[in-house]
Amino acid sequence: MEELVSQITGYLRGMWRFRWWGLALAWIVGIVAGVVIYKMPDKYESSARVFVDTQSVLRPLMAGLAVQPNVDQQIAMLSRTLISRPNVEKLITMADLDLGVNTPEQREALITRLSEDLRIGSADRTNLFTLSYSDTRPERAQRVVQSLLSLFVESGLGSKRQDADAARRFIEEQIRSYEHKLTEAENRVKEFRLRNMAVLGDGARDYVAQIGALSEQVQQARLELREAENGRDSLQRQLVGEEPVLLPQTPSASGVSIPEIDGRIDTLKRNLDELLLRYTDKHPDVAGTRRLIEELEAQKLAQVQTMQASGGSQFGALDSNPVYQQMKLALVQAESRVASLRVRVGEFQGRLDQLREQARMVPQIEAEMAQLNRDYSVHKSNYDALVARRESASIAVDMNTQTGVADFRVIDPPTLATKPTAPNRILLIPLAGLVGLAAGFALTFLISQLRPAFTDPRTLREVSGLPVLGSVSMLRTRERAAARRRGLFAFGAGVAAYAGAFAAAAVALRLIQG
Repeated sequence: MEELVSQITGYLRGMWRFRWWGLALAWIVGIVAGVVIYKMPDKYESSARVFVDTQSVLRPLMAGLAVQPNVDQQIAMLSRTLISRPNVEKLITMADLDLGVNTPEQREALITRLSEDLRIGSADRTNLFTLSYSDTRPERAQRVVQSLLSLFVESGLGSKRQDADAARRFIEEQIRSYEHKLTEAENRVKEFRLRNMAVLGDGARDYVAQIGALSEQVQQARLELREAENGRDSLQRQLVGEEPVLLPQTPSASGVSIPEIDGRIDTLKRNLDELLLRYTDKHPDVAGTRRLIEELEAQKLAQVQTMQASGGSQFGALDSNPVYQQMKLALVQAESRVASLRVRVGEFQGRLDQLREQARMVPQIEAEMAQLNRDYSVHKSNYDALVARRESASIAVDMNTQTGVADFRVIDPPTLATKPTAPNRILLIPLAGLVGLAAGFALTFLISQLRPAFTDPRTLREVSGLPVLGSVSMLRTRERAAARRRGLFAFGAGVAAYAGAFAAAAVALRLIQG
């Protein structure tokens, strides 16, 4: 610690030897700095405050129906990106700052200077913005701030309208694209249904249940066919064992059997019995049936008379055993029933085979149908979502048109400064004095290092490396002491005068500005 103190003391003693040089440089630097500060041009600042109201009564009411972006974040981003080169160029034109610009270099310098001097400030968590600009001419500063304020409001409104229009155009393009995709998907589904209509049917067919029901029908038809075949075979066996018998007496016309007419008469009589159960004797159907029966009986009588008139063998053939004739008629009916049941069994069996073949194709067709429906469902859901978004965007655009994205309220219009705001000469003048003193100290330290001197034996011993036997002190006479006191007084007076001069200059500037 003692070495450090002694080293600092040595430096100060060396600097003290050249104190007048330092004081002279301090005066020179201080005076030059003061003149420069005095000659600096005055700058006038114009500012404006604007409040952006992003709260609207309509927005909570339209929640869920219209797209509502984060307006606070958009306004904050706008304030940070407002000072861009295109906006600065537009601002130069609006404020007529390019009237004295003749070369591209001057225009670039003007753009750079304006970008650096423009200021947009905002309070924390509020939408209160301050726009400010400083210039050597107060009216030009006011004009620039007014143009910047107009640009700020226009950018806040115009950019949102451009974004809304761009979003609407994009949604319209996507809707047209999905309409085309949806039409293609619908056509594919339609063509697939037409190709596989026999298998798909109405979409609610259960092949397992149908195959089971059709199998039961086939079995029932086969059972009925076997019953009919057994009845027919029984009739054939009976006919083989039955011999016709000729009756000795001449039969009456009513006893002669004509199978064709008798069968029709029997059928009509059964129908007549059913009709009498439901209607009266005067009903047209009842009367018509009776008339047909009478006509058939008359036709039968005429045929019998014709056969009797023709004689013997033919009448004898017709005059056969009635039981035999009835059995022949029953055999014909049995043959007809067997044939019809065979046709029914074949038809049911064909349907069953076709249904089983279609049932094997159902899984593949259902898989293809599911894929087509999936594509169609995806396109349909996207299309519906885009249409809903388009309606929401339209409502949002209309809402913004009616109420605006935000309400820009000018709290303080651009001011016309009457007093300069820069430079702050009252602060710069004392700083110039301190800078001069610092320059003087630096000069004395530099000269002391360039022209060193030994002020004590220890320093000389350390530097030379030789033993110092002793030192001879200077004789302190009365004249030397008086001269030393005059030197100290003169230096102190010079420093005091230096400080007083800069203090007086600061006070004078204060009085002039105040």
